[in-house]
Amino acid sequence: MSTAELAVSYAALILADDGVEITADKLNTLIKTAAVPDVEPIWAQLFARALEGKDVKDLLTNVGSGGGAAAAPAAGGAAAAGGEVAAEKEEEK
Repeated sequence: MSTAELAVSYAALILADDGVEITADKLNTLIKTAAVPDVEPIWAQLFARALEGKDVKDLLTNVGSGGGAAAAPAAGGAAAAGGEVAAEKEEEK
């Protein structure tokens, strides 16, 4: 993640923590006040548009709350089937 992305992310978190609406102007003001060099204004516009109408605190509390992964199949299942086939071949001889 670039310095510009981090700066805008932190600025958005500061605004959200203070309960202030996240806008491109407010993000740019925080970034300039913090004297972060080389942050293009487009970053603030992109973040403000992406976070528009969203509760950032709610997004943070739901990080990683997705469903769990599917369970792996039992390890012995394939070996047992192969053993039965081998036993049938021996019986046919």
